[in-house]
Amino acid sequence: MKSSSSNCAKCPFKVSDRLCKNKDGKAPDFCPTKDMTALVEKSLTEYKDPDIAEFAKQASIQESEGYTNKELGYEHTRPAKSRIEEIGEFAKKMNYQRLGLAFCLGLAKEANIVADMLSSKGFDVVSAICKAGRIPKEVLGIPDDQKIAIGKFESMCNPVLQAMILNEEKTDFNIVLGLCVGHDSLFFKYGKAPCTVLAAKDRLLGHNPLAAIYCSDSYYRSLK
Repeated sequence: MKSSSSNCAKCPFKVSDRLCKNKDGKAPDFCPTKDMTALVEKSLTEYKDPDIAEFAKQASIQESEGYTNKELGYEHTRPAKSRIEEIGEFAKKMNYQRLGLAFCLGLAKEANIVADMLSSKGFDVVSAICKAGRIPKEVLGIPDDQKIAIGKFESMCNPVLQAMILNEEKTDFNIVLGLCVGHDSLFFKYGKAPCTVLAAKDRLLGHNPLAAIYCSDSYYRSLK
């Protein structure tokens, strides 16, 4: 019987002592590993699909290959690869050829570099910018004072179109680069190919959103 809503983020036990890590581990009242055994079993049935199983297998292998010094024991492991490297390696593992890049106008320079990097690894890269279609924001009912360029024409971000473009291009794997909060959600909803995120949009923190979390006891204490 499930006693309360799942809340793993609030687990009071040390990670190494948790039930999700060890058979004899500890579990709070809101532990899904303890309370949702039927759901655990249901999730396992999804991995009976050969495509899902292979995707999960290669993702796990990629995770392992992201560390070095493993032979010295868990306490001695060190990170070895950047995310852009891992994306390329994972795509190779999955035998993907055609990669889609959905990016924000504000990261056009970075998108160009990413496309070159992936192309140099032998991938066929197609891309779609957020402003594709040149549809005015007024179509969404956005008044002039809620635009960024007040008093001027401004194209809306169109993640639905970005997804449709990459669907039309029949991409094997899509990469999101800096789409806005909400726009990224729509892209995930409408895209047909599996998707990963290279960078999350954070205008203030140079696209490093965790900086606010790391500084939540100091400079960003007001967020608590």
